[in-house]
Amino acid sequence: MAIERSELTGPVSLQKTLQAPVEFAGIGLFTGIHSQVRLVPAPQDTGIIFQRTDLFGSPEIPASLEFVSETPRCTCLGTKPASVQMVEHLLSALSGLGIDNLRIEVKGPEIPAGDGSALAYVRMIDRVGIQTLNAPKKILRIEEPIYWSEGNIQLIALPSPEFRISYTLHYPQSPVIRSQFYTYADRYREEIAPCRTFSLYEEIAPFIEKGLIKGGGLDNALVIQGDKILNPEGARFPDEMVRHKILDLIGDLSLLGICIQGHILSVRSGHAANIAFAKLLRNQGVCCK
Repeated sequence: MAIERSELTGPVSLQKTLQAPVEFAGIGLFTGIHSQVRLVPAPQDTGIIFQRTDLFGSPEIPASLEFVSETPRCTCLGTKPASVQMVEHLLSALSGLGIDNLRIEVKGPEIPAGDGSALAYVRMIDRVGIQTLNAPKKILRIEEPIYWSEGNIQLIALPSPEFRISYTLHYPQSPVIRSQFYTYADRYREEIAPCRTFSLYEEIAPFIEKGLIKGGGLDNALVIQGDKILNPEGARFPDEMVRHKILDLIGDLSLLGICIQGHILSVRSGHAANIAFAKLLRNQGVCCK
């Protein structure tokens, strides 16, 4: 388990929630089912909690590593009576904007995809505003290197005075993507939130044929075939793909339920690796209150 300390160095950051509820609806990327979501402010130390209000008893699902049920091509959370999938983009937006406490009421099995990025969520949050609470954020401090690897996937956490992510994406089979590198520290709204999920057409074609991606299309994903981007508008950034990988990683790491003070370096990681690494950080990091 993470080592706990009572002291914090430097200025204390306070927990946050929304100033008012906000609602949105849309189609799920994988299920194709229309879902409704309501973000409701929550008091300090609540954390992020999903609630399936369309099911009997309105079962709750904490946004926590213990409730990750699977990570095929997205991150799914579940308990015995309920589950919700494709949570990473919404969680990324909440983490990127520093929101610690929220109740997420969901009517449907999947969080709406929006345009495949976190931009729609960020705009909704900005519309209602963020409220600062009278309680310090919990911090997981990286005080010595922490490594995780499997095959050609590498994740490392290094000591740093700030939260930073450096990601290396390597798609040698794609003349569009090839190798991309990006470092992120702040400016989530501008640098990360607009970046859409992406896939090579050859990779997703079998899933589409099997009916496993029922709500996907060029309006909610960046699709690449050969040396072309199929979306008429093209990419929003030349390195939009690696930036989206950082978006995903922020969302997955938020399931720690605690802010990270450290530099995360990732090479080729996806959801399964992100979750495994988050569990390692929880056990080896230093928890400061």
